[in-house]
Amino acid sequence: MIKVETVERIVETVTRQVLLALADEERRAPNTPADRCVRECAEGLCVQVCMDRVGQIVSAGAERISAGLGAVPADRQLAEMIDHTLLKPDATPDQIAQLCFEARKFGFASVCINSAHVKLAADLLKGSPVKVCTVVGFPLGATPPEVKAYEAQKAIDEGATEVDMVINIGAIKARDYETAARDVRAVARACRASGMVLLKVIIEAALLTDEEKVAACLIAKAAGADFVKTSTGFGPGGATVADVQLMRRVVGPKMGVKAAGGIRTLADAEGLVAAGATRIGASAGVKILQEAAGAKSALKSGGREVLNE
Repeated sequence: MIKVETVERIVETVTRQVLLALADEERRAPNTPADRCVRECAEGLCVQVCMDRVGQIVSAGAERISAGLGAVPADRQLAEMIDHTLLKPDATPDQIAQLCFEARKFGFASVCINSAHVKLAADLLKGSPVKVCTVVGFPLGATPPEVKAYEAQKAIDEGATEVDMVINIGAIKARDYETAARDVRAVARACRASGMVLLKVIIEAALLTDEEKVAACLIAKAAGADFVKTSTGFGPGGATVADVQLMRRVVGPKMGVKAAGGIRTLADAEGLVAAGATRIGASAGVKILQEAAGAKSALKSGGREVLNE
């Protein structure tokens, strides 16, 4: 018998190719033949998808294409708090397509990617509730406000609906609060001018004292940000419960707090949410949800055993 994991791997491979092919549709010349098929086989099972036929089906009005089996975890509430993240510099278009496929499948809040991949992600996620989040001034925050604003606007024009910017960390440490505020305001203006694009301000908490964390959060809030965020994931430390608790106390109950950096397990995520985080940035989102599904299954199984005693 063919294993479910084998079928799912085939389906995911084919789906990635379909998504990439659809994204390339706009760049393809009108008369260029698209006679390209993908064939994947394992343990006697083969799946073949021809991109020209998929394109014809979509052009005829189909909004979704059924590609096969898939296991979606039941815990959507947790999934909708996770920004599914891939920010490594060597990320390939195929990896971005996989990220987008997983985000659709598991119902994540967004994909968080470098700005060079925004257009591809926006094409792949068109018609889905998953947002496209990108990073600005990343990972150092040491670029002028005008450059950050331009970078944000360019990403928004290409389809980004959430922007995670790194604040001017040096300005915070030098207590040059006006420079730090001008930094955030410049990007906030770009977000507001383009509609309700969410702005999250990364303070890189591991580089700051508690006093500096408080100042950074207050500046972000006053300058019009929607969230404050703990870390880039490229600094000397990631999200901690203590930092999230502090940030939540500073910004109050209505502003968003995003915990990011080093979040690899369900226990990590749950601890940070309990501390006050309303969004989680993680590259291990699928693993976290699988762990949550396993915990639920074990709980249900345990409940049945108790009832049968």
